[in-house]
Amino acid sequence: MCGAKAGGPDASTIKPGETTIQGQVTRDGEPVTGYVRLLDSTGEFTAEVPTSATGQFRFYAAEGTWTVRALVPGRTADRTVVAQPGGLAEVAIAV
Repeated sequence: MCGAKAGGPDASTIKPGETTIQGQVTRDGEPVTGYVRLLDSTGEFTAEVPTSATGQFRFYAAEGTWTVRALVPGRTADRTVVAQPGGLAEVAIAV
């Protein structure tokens, strides 16, 4: 199960008990708009969401090891995340 609120996360939309991966994409300390992909532990595409105007994103995912890939104009960056059952994994991606 995976999904995200279009336009970026709002703390009031976090679902209690759901495994959540969220974060922000920045360049030189400033928010960057683009897309963020969620890849499973084998590198397979699982989901993609646009970032908000403040560079934020959120996925609801199963527990396990994931790769979060930021795709912004002219750059990409990957971060590995381990999501715990019912937990919140915060990811900062500087591109």
